Amino acid sequence: MAAPALTGLSPNQGPTAGGTTVTLTGTNLGDVTTVRFGTTAAAFTIVSATQITATAPPGSAGNVQVTATSPGGTSGGLAYYYVALPTLTAVSPGQGPVTGGTAVTLTGTNLADVTTVRFGTTTAASTVVSATQITATAPTVPGGAPGPAQVTATSAGGTSGGLAYYYVALPTLTAVSPGQGPVAGGTAVTLTGTNLLNATTVRFGATSAAFSIVSATQINATTPPGSTGFAQVTVITPGGTGGGAAFQYVALPTLTSLSPNQGPPTGGTTVTLTGTNLGDVTAVRFGTTATAFTIVSATQITATAPTGSAGAVQVTATSPGGTSAGLTYTRIALPGI
Repeated sequence: MAAPALTGLSPNQGPTAGGTTVTLTGTNLGDVTTVRFGTTAAAFTIVSATQITATAPPGSAGNVQVTATSPGGTSGGLAYYYVALPTLTAVSPGQGPVTGGTAVTLTGTNLADVTTVRFGTTTAASTVVSATQITATAPTVPGGAPGPAQVTATSAGGTSGGLAYYYVALPTLTAVSPGQGPVAGGTAVTLTGTNLLNATTVRFGATSAAFSIVSATQINATTPPGSTGFAQVTVITPGGTGGGAAFQYVALPTLTSLSPNQGPPTGGTTVTLTGTNLGDVTAVRFGTTATAFTIVSATQITATAPTGSAGAVQVTATSPGGTSAGLTYTRIALPGI
């Protein structure tokens, strides 16, 4: 009787826990009485003289020789590779946007033979760095819904237990209040929006601002210095960068002349204020008294001098950009008769 011969194993690897159904191909297999993986006998079924199916027994990580024995002798061996079950101990970072794209490092053991990384049920692009590290790119979350996804690694040794990766929704801004302030910065601003709870950075234009998180819908921030005009306000979280609101930086108004610069204590004199950055002025004061005024242009305002005591007062113009330095207006008492 001829000895059995083995020409192929399929698959030729599996988990150390055993249980893999392996097809042995060869010749003279019809009388086989024993199939061994290394020194361990395996359960098997003779399919034909050229094929046997066997169930891999448990084994240790590494190669073993698979042999078939019959009354005619024992075949030469073919290598079967026992692969250890991969494990994951850390996912870093542990969160990212629902749109995916975050580079994630997976740390664990027995990762060298990993063929698939999944976030939930979605396969991720991945690269094996070593037996203890894999880099993966978080895929887009199915349906776009935020929340946790279990990250797993699969090899011929099986599928690891999962570690949570949290998909975070993109932040949005719906309002900035107040919506304007001085170019010098320092304005206390309330930002209103959605998905703000994990904010790491708030920017006015390209400049980061000090801030505190109040809730998922509110952040308090202090405007940094800026340039005259509108700056887009953005919030950065692990979910991405969101915006949708602007803050207007207003230049400090200046006054260069008053005409006339004097009038009666009874008030009523129309005074022309000339200067710069007057287009956003919200108040004109003679001393501490606010008065009616009309903005003519960014360089001119007409105001009505209010009633007051005889003597000099400082005239100032106030806007969201601040309060100008004062110019002197003198109230002159009427001569007595």
